[in-house]
Amino acid sequence: MWQVNDKGEREFTGGKQDWNTAAKAAEECSCFQEDDEDELVADENISCYNCRYRRWTASSFICCK
Repeated sequence: MWQVNDKGEREFTGGKQDWNTAAKAAEECSCFQEDDEDELVADENISCYNCRYRRWTASSFICCK
């Protein structure tokens, strides 16, 4: 679900379309915080794709927590 990229950051291996895995990861994360409403992209409220601590990359996102 995660890999460490060349900058030492945790990057999601599911890319930008692995909705189920992103939701599962967020449910298991004690640091999840929902982002501002205009930044939400997933239908599920609790999803890494909707987390305030994710930063998009070209192919996926990194977790800043």
